[in-house]
Amino acid sequence: MIQPLLDLPEASSDQRSLSPPLKWAGGKRWLVPYLSSLYEPHRRRRWVDLFAGGLALPLGLKPDKALLNDINPHLINFYKWIQKGLEITIPLVYDREVYYAYRRRFNDLIQQGLWQTKEAAELFYYLNRTGYNGLCRFNQKGEFNVPFGKYKKVNYQRRFADYQEIFQKWEFSSLDFRHVPLQTDDFVYADPPYDVEFTKYSPEGFGWRDQVDLAKLLAQHPGPVVISNQATERILRLYRELGYELHLLPAPRRISCNGDRQKALEVLAVRNL
Repeated sequence: MIQPLLDLPEASSDQRSLSPPLKWAGGKRWLVPYLSSLYEPHRRRRWVDLFAGGLALPLGLKPDKALLNDINPHLINFYKWIQKGLEITIPLVYDREVYYAYRRRFNDLIQQGLWQTKEAAELFYYLNRTGYNGLCRFNQKGEFNVPFGKYKKVNYQRRFADYQEIFQKWEFSSLDFRHVPLQTDDFVYADPPYDVEFTKYSPEGFGWRDQVDLAKLLAQHPGPVVISNQATERILRLYRELGYELHLLPAPRRISCNGDRQKALEVLAVRNL
């Protein structure tokens, strides 16, 4: 059964909240007030995010314990260096030639097996902040291939002390979602790539079989589960058949239907709450 649209209060302004340190396509910062109401009664539980991305939700919710996973190893390497007290020392300038020189160097490090280094983390940050639209895209050779971004101004930072403090409480991993070690009482959140064509979650992509595997895996988890996804017909049918309670939300993006741009719908599929 699909529940009515969740009608929750807007998130209150919190001067202590941290914005994600990276630009990240499909960020879920707008979901913080919804997830906060669901997670707050379970705050003693460990928060597990299977597709952590830009960390908008954990930075908004601030769980005391968290396992934050993403299959992108370069993203996780950057977060682990923040845990260690990352201070960026490379020149941070908004310049096309510098961008492509740094991109070549980053790809050289990948090819040399040095992607876990501090230099790789610094370059990843610069490429993310400077590249087109905050995209993170790799070719079949594993090389970063996002073009230079066009901005009026780019704000960079060199120190991440505020993030380091909260990251000390959290664990980071880079695994396929099927291999993330869950504890029975974990509060598990998953925001998989949307059920649309040409989704590139990994070099192999993220297809319908992956959507089904994820939904079935979390339907077996004894603790609280929340999955967010685009509310396509087959996604709603899949979640409904597996016994999830479904809530529809208006997402902060629009879709075009016969020239009439309407707000897209997002589904929150929940269990054991």
